[in-house]
Amino acid sequence: MAGESNRKNVVSEYLDQNPHLAQWVESLRGYCETSKQWVARREFILRNMEAYPAVEPGVSSSGLDKLLSLSMVWANHVFLGCRYPQAVMDKIKDMGEGLVVEEAPIQRTTMDGVMARGRRGAGATEGAADGCVKRSKCGMELAGRSAGRTAQRPVGQKSGPAPQAPAEHQPFFNRLYKALAWKLVSAGGFGPNLDHFEILRGCVESCKQTLTCVFVPLKDIMGLPAGRTQKEGHVCELRCQTVYIGTGYGRDESAAKAMASKEALKVFQGRKVTVKICRRRFRGKDVEDLMLLDEQPRSQAFPPALSYPFQNEQHGGSS
Repeated sequence: MAGESNRKNVVSEYLDQNPHLAQWVESLRGYCETSKQWVARREFILRNMEAYPAVEPGVSSSGLDKLLSLSMVWANHVFLGCRYPQAVMDKIKDMGEGLVVEEAPIQRTTMDGVMARGRRGAGATEGAADGCVKRSKCGMELAGRSAGRTAQRPVGQKSGPAPQAPAEHQPFFNRLYKALAWKLVSAGGFGPNLDHFEILRGCVESCKQTLTCVFVPLKDIMGLPAGRTQKEGHVCELRCQTVYIGTGYGRDESAAKAMASKEALKVFQGRKVTVKICRRRFRGKDVEDLMLLDEQPRSQAFPPALSYPFQNEQHGGSS
C-alpha cells in the first residue's frame, strides 16, 4: 500500500505543477469507473503521453484516440480479466511496465461473458477478443465528439435518414455500449431486478445525450403484432439521437417505459451494436428508419414506429 500511495503522490505532484493538464485528464474519466480504476488508468495515460507526441490536451486526434483505447484495453485486462490477441497483450504489457495495481482483482470471465450471463448462458469465446479490441478503440473517443452531429442529406434525397447517417451515429453508440458494459458489470450483470430505465438513462446522459420516450395508448396503435387483441395499456418507444432502440408494452406509461428499457438493454448484450437503416411501418405506411441492432437473427417484423424524426420530410409536413 505504501508503494501505491507514493505513486499517487508523484502523480498528484505532477498534476499540481501542470493544472491545465490536470483539468483535461479528469475529463477523460469514464462515467462508471471506480476511483481505483480511474487512478490506475490515469497514470497509464500520463506515463505514455510522450510516446504520442501529437497528443495535445483538449485537441482530438488519432493519436489521442489510440492512447485512450489502449488505456481502456489495459484497464479491462487488469480489472475485468479481458483477453486480447497476443500482439495487443504485448503492447499493453510494455506500456504498463512499472505500473503496479495493488490488490488487483482476479477475474475468471471476460467482459463479454459477464454481459451475456443471464441471457444466453454462454461464456465468452476466443473470438470475443477481437470484438473487445474494436469496441475499446471506438468506445473511448472523447465524450461529446460527433455526439451532436446531425446527418446531412444529399441534394435530391427527399425523405428518410441520409445514407451516411448510420456511420455518423455509430461512434456515439460504441461509446454508449462501453458505458453500459461498465455499468452492468458493476451491477452484477444483466438481470430482471435492475432498474433498466435508470441504467440506460444514466449511461446515455454520461455520453452527453438524452433519451427520448414516446407514449401512445395501445388502442391507438396501427399494425400491432398478430394475437395482440387487448386495447388497454400503453406503448413506449425509446430513441436516442433519432435512432430507435426499443419498444415496450405495459399497463401504464411507467410499466411500458420499464419494458422498453429492458428490451433496449438486451440489444447491448452481444459483442457489438450496429446502427442500420431498416424498413418499418409508420401510420400505415412503409418508411426507412434508423435502428440500433445486435447480431441476433430476426424471424419477425419490427414493431411499428410510434414516432418518426423524418416525418415532416416523409409526409410533406402532414400528420
